[in-house]
Amino acid sequence: MKVKDVMHKGVDWVSPNTPITELAKLMRAHDIGCIPIGEDDKLVGMVTDRDIVCKGLASHSFDAGRATARDVMTEGIHCCREDDDLAKAMHHMEKLQVRRLPVINKSKRMVGIISLGDVGHSTSGDMLTETVRSISAHH
Repeated sequence: MKVKDVMHKGVDWVSPNTPITELAKLMRAHDIGCIPIGEDDKLVGMVTDRDIVCKGLASHSFDAGRATARDVMTEGIHCCREDDDLAKAMHHMEKLQVRRLPVINKSKRMVGIISLGDVGHSTSGDMLTETVRSISAHH
């Protein structure tokens, strides 16, 4: 099975200058836990709901009214290709201990995101269990 067979399609990114409050509203409206961040036609980072809480709300000088994606995003992007075997993408997620990966095509354009939820709907219980166990291991 290929990544393109299970990924969530139609994913967009937002600018690093997007206010945190807008990110939170997008996450709630679309029932998602992460938003890719792009600049100059390139992915530059990712903001998760956990980033907003741990890097933002939990810090002493955080001003939610003025903060932007750039203030809390995890820089650098790890991704997989839509033509990758699902097992390869799952191994990559395990190695990085991430629950989501942006998916790119041959032209290096983001075409979707693959999450543990997507994998859960498409793979065997044993494979999913092992991936979740590995990703969720304490750092």
